[in-house]
Amino acid sequence: MMKQIALSWSGGKDSCMALHKLTSTGKKVVCLVTTVPQETGKTFAHNEDMKKIKAQADSLEIPMEFIHCTYDTYTDDFLKELKRLKIKYKLDALAFGDMYLDGHREWGQNLADAAELEAVYPLWSNRSGMLQALKRFVDTGYKAEVIKVREDLLPSNWVGRLLDDHFIKDISEKGICPMGESGEYHTFVYDGPLFNKEVKNITL
Repeated sequence: MMKQIALSWSGGKDSCMALHKLTSTGKKVVCLVTTVPQETGKTFAHNEDMKKIKAQADSLEIPMEFIHCTYDTYTDDFLKELKRLKIKYKLDALAFGDMYLDGHREWGQNLADAAELEAVYPLWSNRSGMLQALKRFVDTGYKAEVIKVREDLLPSNWVGRLLDDHFIKDISEKGICPMGESGEYHTFVYDGPLFNKEVKNITL
């Protein structure tokens, strides 16, 4: 019987590639989950507007589940809702788009364990494979733009840049993780093979 998988979704390239990898290997993602702290009313991962994340899910034709939380009770709130979603979707596993940061993987593993779910990391690799991972994302046909940068590491005018061959060349010369795994930059994916329509110019 095929496992029912929930995918932690940020709206960026990592979670999108995790979805692509899962579906291309015959796995079934039955819902996307995104945390929204009440302090901001926007997504925890990228401080993105909920309408834009919902538009992605609609284009992907996968149910979106927003998990409302607070910064102080983040893990407890996530776990409580995850247990509810486990029943609703008959979940077997929770997948993440993390690629090599052990601390992130440990947190996700502990969360999944507490909910009695399998933790799945379809993109897990190592730091040396990140430039190739970025090339793979672009070559697969996904379209994304930079929505946030750490200005101590990247110029502020990189916000709005599209992820393409020029971006790959430029980021490879910066001496940082090409995939931005430590928050060097964040992205929003607006089109690609799994999308039924482009997600752009969302009215907020």
